[in-house]
Amino acid sequence: EPPQIGLLLTLTLLGDAAISLALSSRADRWGRRRTLWLGALLMFLGGLGIAATGNFLLLVIAATIGVISPSGSEVGPFLAVEQACLAQVVRDRDRTRLFAWYNVAGYLATAAGALVAGALSSTLQAGGWSPLASYRVLLVGYASIGLGLGVLAGRLGAEIEAPPQASARAGPHLLGLRESRGLVAKLSALFALDAFAGGFILQSVLAWWFHERFAASDAALGALFFGTNLLSGLSALAAVPIARRIGLVNTMVWTHLPSNLLLLLVPLMPTFGLAVTVLLLRHALSQMDVPTRQSYVNAMVVPGERAAANGVTGTVRQLAAALAPLLAGPLFSVATWAAAPFYVCGGLKVIYDLALWRAFRTTKPPEER
Repeated sequence: EPPQIGLLLTLTLLGDAAISLALSSRADRWGRRRTLWLGALLMFLGGLGIAATGNFLLLVIAATIGVISPSGSEVGPFLAVEQACLAQVVRDRDRTRLFAWYNVAGYLATAAGALVAGALSSTLQAGGWSPLASYRVLLVGYASIGLGLGVLAGRLGAEIEAPPQASARAGPHLLGLRESRGLVAKLSALFALDAFAGGFILQSVLAWWFHERFAASDAALGALFFGTNLLSGLSALAAVPIARRIGLVNTMVWTHLPSNLLLLLVPLMPTFGLAVTVLLLRHALSQMDVPTRQSYVNAMVVPGERAAANGVTGTVRQLAAALAPLLAGPLFSVATWAAAPFYVCGGLKVIYDLALWRAFRTTKPPEER
């Protein structure tokens, strides 16, 4: 039933956020390898649980403990803990470059997973399997990947763990933060504004708008979003030499700001071709702030609080982004307001950029001091 589907997605999103925050905020003290292994175990159990049941309550429990994302974006403790591990084992001057490639690998893995899952389910259904049975095979595959992640987590070395002294100082404090609490609170508020703004213009919303405004075909939209995702991935790599030249905060702000100004221009374009061109230009800049933002957070917090800081800022972004579509939907439903989400998104993101620059322009990471 559609109401149950909506409730399932909402409960899953909230449950994922709670589990992600609970695990990542304790990873520096519990052990990062142990937390990654536990996350992998939850994936395994959740995938098998969904595949095995049709009971609504059990589905909610399995989807939540299995950290299955209802939005397609990263959930679970992995992102927060992996970034903390990477920052722990690389030199400061190499951190941003490694984070950029980390993001590109994530984009490619997500695209490959979607391609394989779609091809496998189509092949099974063409061979006589029911859609439900084919989806259960995908869930078993998801559980198997969780098992593989657990094996890989067990092979990581002790060098990825938080320094013992720093870990001890973190102690049983709020969300695993003590020395970095003020910094993380300020960054979280800013990142929440950025994520909330981005929630007004999701890819699905853009697809609907282009179809309604220009009668764009499915093929044209597919080509458009292939281009936007490709440029987003490449822009993450382009951020590395820029950050070395002008610094992390300046790169976050002065590449993000023009991309948001371009977003404001999209609904003003009179033709499909011009609107697509402006949107593609926007995506050529739009993701330069991602590896620089991640690198900055891990550079500025104390080593024993990195996973917790990543978990808090990531969870805040996730929840803020989930709120925006509730407001964007009614705006799109009124023809005279259909362009409003573009202006709300772009305007709020411009405010975020300027506020970030004002608050942190003089707060330098170690490699820039």
